[in-house]
Amino acid sequence: PATLGQQEGANPLVFSLFFATAVSISALPIVVKILMDLNLYRSDFGMVVVASCVLNDLIGWMVFSTILGMGGGPSDLSISPIATIFLAFTFTVLVLTAGRWAFHRILPLLQLYAHYPSGVLAFAMTAALLGAAFTEWIGVHAILGSFLVGVAIGDSSHLREQTRTVIDQFISFIFAPLFFASIGLRVNFIESFDMMIVVTVIITAVVGKLGGCTLGALWGRMPRREAQAVGFAMVSVGAMGIIVGLLALEYGIIRQRLFVALVLMALLTSMISGPMVQFSLGRRKQRTAVDLITSRTFVPDLKATTRRQAIQELVEVACANTVLASEEVVSAVWAREETMHTGIGNGVAIPHARLENLSSPIVCLGISQQGVDFDAPDGLPANILFLVLTPVDDNGEQLEIMAGLTRAFRDPATVEKVQRSGKLTEILAMLKSHATNAK
Repeated sequence: PATLGQQEGANPLVFSLFFATAVSISALPIVVKILMDLNLYRSDFGMVVVASCVLNDLIGWMVFSTILGMGGGPSDLSISPIATIFLAFTFTVLVLTAGRWAFHRILPLLQLYAHYPSGVLAFAMTAALLGAAFTEWIGVHAILGSFLVGVAIGDSSHLREQTRTVIDQFISFIFAPLFFASIGLRVNFIESFDMMIVVTVIITAVVGKLGGCTLGALWGRMPRREAQAVGFAMVSVGAMGIIVGLLALEYGIIRQRLFVALVLMALLTSMISGPMVQFSLGRRKQRTAVDLITSRTFVPDLKATTRRQAIQELVEVACANTVLASEEVVSAVWAREETMHTGIGNGVAIPHARLENLSSPIVCLGISQQGVDFDAPDGLPANILFLVLTPVDDNGEQLEIMAGLTRAFRDPATVEKVQRSGKLTEILAMLKSHATNAK
């Protein structure tokens, strides 16, 4: 511990637990951004990674808050450690149960009576700050309280993707720059740089995270390449590791040498995560949507007005010449839709599912002139709908198909051309041309 940068007089057990937490926590915002940049955010792969990050961070912050209570800190409160742990546990349970229930019922009222998006934004920020104030008062760091409130609010189906995007941008463009500027003003990176500590911290973080997460994904029966990609996605420590290090520095657990190493480790793991995920998933030639859409799986004029109806209509087309039972397929696609809405924005939605009894991928394309609400981040209804069905063990084909479609429809002009055309040959030609230009 002393060699790695334990502060003189700090509890060795507290230092060891801190170090374990610092190298195992994940940077949820960075992971989400990487998945969005790679067009994988709304895929099954992306859902697994994001859910893992949320659970990892929730457990990590609870552990770290307990560590800070064990190590003491600048707080002048006289609450005993046992009382702190009890109150923190009770607060966590209440926020994620009763609080989640209350937020779910308050949000529709805010959307009805308050100005958009200021009403929901003000409510979310106020609730998060109140949660932070409470956990700080009981002797646990404020970030745990705000994190739990964010989880409870974000779990509500009434919080639309467009509102989530507004809140995310507000946090990212106001609080994040202030946080990083405050770090730069506190530490002399040149004087505190120690190569041995930096290398040790980076190797420990990368090997431990990559090995553990890859094995976990394999245990969860994910294909080998996707399991490896999960490991690289979770490698990113990012700002979360920096926050943990900064708090440990303030509480007198570590010295500046280890803090500098943690910052460099957080930056490096965030830099390698995206390229390595792409490398893990992109080394094989995959079929694209152009290869799979035929006249039999094309619906030029969808009649559906709701998500469920649109999925039902496309599934019936997909199952027309197969042995698949349309009711089972609809249930699988709808279950995936309820987990995370599949509207990607710009008037496009890609509902999808993996099926046990499917031998090869099926892609259906439907055009809706009136539009169907798939709760996209930009709030626009979906006029172009792709239904993607793949086998459970699809060797990453679902990810490649969805990533290609997302890239093709980033430009609103492409959506307009496809919708105006209505002819399958012209649509496939546009998609093929876009794929060729992207290469």
